[in-house]
This record gives sequence, structure tokens and C-alpha cells, in this order.
Amino acid sequence: MSDIPAPASNPLYRLPILGWIARDLARDFHGNIWYAVVIVLTAIVLAVKTWGLVALGLTALALVPVIFTLLILITVGK
Repeated sequence: MSDIPAPASNPLYRLPILGWIARDLARDFHGNIWYAVVIVLTAIVLAVKTWGLVALGLTALALVPVIFTLLILITVGK
């Protein structure tokens, strides 16, 4: 056995689908960010095709804190 401790892995890396995307983004952010954006947009389109406007409304509701934070950052000047 070795005395070298195992590197602490991010708990996000253990998730089945999001884990490999998070690992890829951690390795090469600029090369894979567009790939992640395409995956998210495809998931939204498939959700809207499956559940209709309810999925679009829930997506907008989930993005409210993100947009609110973005507006605060713009106001502060960061």
C-alpha cells in the first residue's frame, strides 16, 4: 500500500450523467462549454416536446435566481 492519500474528488463527479460533463468542463472549460450548452438546450427542447409549455415555464422559473443574480452583478459593476 502507499502512503499517498487519494485525491479528494468532487461529489458532483459521482453523478451518473452530470459527472462526466463536470469532469470535462474542469479539464477544458473553453473547449467544452459549448458542448454543455448544446446538451442543456437539447434537454429543454425535448422536455417542451414531451410536456409542453409546462416544461418551458418550469425552466423559466428555475432560471429566475440566475437572472436575478446576474442583474445584481451588473448593477454593482462586476
